[in-house]
Amino acid sequence: MNADAQLIEHMMNPQNYGDMPENDATGMGKNPQNGEKVAIYLKVEKADNPIIKDISFQAIGCSTTIVSGSIITSEAKGITFTRAEELVSVTLGMLDNLPPEDAACTEMVALALKAALDTYIEKQKDSDFPMISYQISTDCTPKEEENSEKTI
Repeated sequence: MNADAQLIEHMMNPQNYGDMPENDATGMGKNPQNGEKVAIYLKVEKADNPIIKDISFQAIGCSTTIVSGSIITSEAKGITFTRAEELVSVTLGMLDNLPPEDAACTEMVALALKAALDTYIEKQKDSDFPMISYQISTDCTPKEEENSEKTI
């Protein structure tokens, strides 16, 4: 399946979408500019390097957010926390090549995964530790919209 077909498949049939009430950790990614949010839920297999046994996400966001959530959670399922941290780093590193509005959505999902990993680690020290939430740093206003708003 080519890349375009994969994107359409993730858009039409998002993978891992939904709540996970019996999770081991939850993380949140937020866009303070427009109120969009992504929650990522983890079921973790305990080990020296914990493994993401199951993962799901929910989003209040655009289709790019849903597609990013589907792709990132599909990539994260079944991998160790070390590999998941690498996935977050690689994903964040690729954002410079995307339009700002797409970068913001993808950054929000990657940060939600990072927040879920960090929450799990903190919960091992203190079971009452609350959910971690990270905010994006990308401006998601497309440049053409930004310019048109200034001329009105």
